[in-house]
Amino acid sequence: MTKLHDIAKSGQSIWIDNISRSMIASGKLKSLIDQGLRGQTSNPTIFKQAISQSSDYDVKIQQMAEVGKSTFEIYDELTIKDVQDAADVFKGVYQETKGLDGYVSLEINPKLGNELEAQFKEGLRLWQKLNRPNVMIKVPATKNGLGVVEGLIARGVNVNVTLIFSAEQYQQVVWAYMKGLNQLAKSGGDVKKVRSVASVFVSRIDAAIDKKLDAQDQGALKGKAAVANCEIVYHKFQKSFSGTEFKILKENGAHLQRVLWASTGTKDPNYSDIKYVTELIAADTVNTMPDKTLDAVLDHGISNVVMPGSVSDAQKIIEQLRGLGIDVGMICNQLLDDGLISFEKSFEELTVSIEEKSKRLSVK
Repeated sequence: MTKLHDIAKSGQSIWIDNISRSMIASGKLKSLIDQGLRGQTSNPTIFKQAISQSSDYDVKIQQMAEVGKSTFEIYDELTIKDVQDAADVFKGVYQETKGLDGYVSLEINPKLGNELEAQFKEGLRLWQKLNRPNVMIKVPATKNGLGVVEGLIARGVNVNVTLIFSAEQYQQVVWAYMKGLNQLAKSGGDVKKVRSVASVFVSRIDAAIDKKLDAQDQGALKGKAAVANCEIVYHKFQKSFSGTEFKILKENGAHLQRVLWASTGTKDPNYSDIKYVTELIAADTVNTMPDKTLDAVLDHGISNVVMPGSVSDAQKIIEQLRGLGIDVGMICNQLLDDGLISFEKSFEELTVSIEEKSKRLSVK
C-alpha cells in the first residue's frame, strides 16, 4: 500500500501527466500502476519532449520515412501507438475500477483549434483509430471546443476537456457534457458507457498572480488564488451534479464528469512540493501530476480530505485580489490563450523535429 492507495480511498484518483515509449517499454508504467497509479494524460509538449529528445522513436521514424509517410502521418502513428500500448497496460485498472479509471488521454491536433467541424472530425477519427474503451480524447475548453465536446459525447466518445482555468469556463464545460449526454440518450445511445473529466489548471494561476502580488508587496495573499479558484470550481461541480439537470441522466446510468486537477507541479520553490496535491484532495476528483510531483507524493504525500472547504472564504480571497486590481477571471482568460499558443508551438516544434529526423535517418 502506498500514498496513492490511501488517496484513492478518499475518492481521488492519481494519474500521471507524462507518456513516452521508454516509460511503457521499460516496465516503469506497470510499476507505477502497481504502486497505485490509475491513469495517464498527455499533451503536445509531452510528446515533443518524448520524441524530439530521445532516440526511442528513431527506428520507427526511419521505417515510415522510407516508405514515404508524411510528417503528420509519422506523428500520428507514433502517438497513437504510445497511447494504445499505455491503455493496454492500464486495462486491468479499467476493469477493476469498473470503468472509473485506467484511461490514457490523447489531444486533438492543436492547429485545428479554430475549426469546430475539423476538430470534431479529428476527435472522432482518433477515437476510432485508437480503438480502446479506456482512452479519452482531449479537447480544449474554448468556445469552439465546447461544441466539439458536446458532439463527441453525443457520439459516445470519452472526452478529457482541457485548459479550463476559470469557474465560469468550467460551468460551460459541464453544460456541454450534459447536452452531449442528452443527445446521446435521445439517439438511443448508452450513456453508461461514456466517461469524461474536466481538467482544471491550477499552479499557473498562482504563478501569474503571485508576480502581481510581489509587485505590490502584498505577500499575505500569495499562493492562495489557485486553490480558492479550485474551491469555487468544486462547489459548482457538486451543485451541478446534484441538481435536477443531471437527475434523469443519472437515473439512466450516466456518470459524473469528474474534476481533474491539472498543472499541479509546484512552480515556486518556496511552496511545498506537494502543495497542489494535499490542498486539493476531494471525492470524485482526479489529480494528474508530473513525474517529480508523483515521486514526492509517493515519498511524503498526505491523504487527508480537505475539500470542500468554505466557498465563501474562497470567494473572499478572489474579492480581496480584485480590490488590489487583480482580476482572476481576466488572468484565467489570458492563461487559456497562453496555453493554446504553447501547445500549438510545441506541436509545430515536434513536427519540425520529426521532419528533420526523417530526412537524416532515411539518408543513412
